[in-house]
Amino acid sequence: MIPVPKTFDDAIAFHGHSCPGLALGYRATQHALNVLHAERSEDEDLVAIVENDACGVDAVQVLAGCSVGKGNLILRDLGKHAYTFINRKTGKAVRLVQRPESLIERIDPVASALRGKVMNGTATPAERREFQERQTEVIKKILTIPVKDLYIVKDVKPEIPGRAKIFRSVQCASCGEMVAEHRARVRDGKFVCIPCAGDYSRGW
Repeated sequence: MIPVPKTFDDAIAFHGHSCPGLALGYRATQHALNVLHAERSEDEDLVAIVENDACGVDAVQVLAGCSVGKGNLILRDLGKHAYTFINRKTGKAVRLVQRPESLIERIDPVASALRGKVMNGTATPAERREFQERQTEVIKKILTIPVKDLYIVKDVKPEIPGRAKIFRSVQCASCGEMVAEHRARVRDGKFVCIPCAGDYSRGW
């Protein structure tokens, strides 16, 4: 059975609203799946390394099937709008980095100016309505213009991360709650969870 590709509407339903950031993540993921000849990952065959914790990551989860729970979504929050996708089956990978030019300003300078007023709370009701209308058009553009106008696309050869491991749990000697062994600390010769371990200034 061939999986049905997820749509932008699916991403909106998951994320909760439509926005340029979600559209950007959708286009990055869509392009990566095409380049890597991959489908939505049911297991860990496709890996996504994301370098931000912004709206676009939700599109990655929906379209690529990458998630923290499966271990094939790796968050390296470097504050960059950059996404690396790896196909474990082929060893091929692609990295997309958002272009440095202000995207919304390029597409619609008026929307860009209104965005500032909306964000700082100085926009009038009429300006808010105009901004929403213009933003809808900006999102449509993001979903249709060539990917090269949104991202710098690079073929890369990253180190392929190991598959997710399942660790046994141990009981914290302080609070009694169970904690994954690899996240436990040792205090006075006993396993404790990170909150109970306190603030260590050395070695952690």
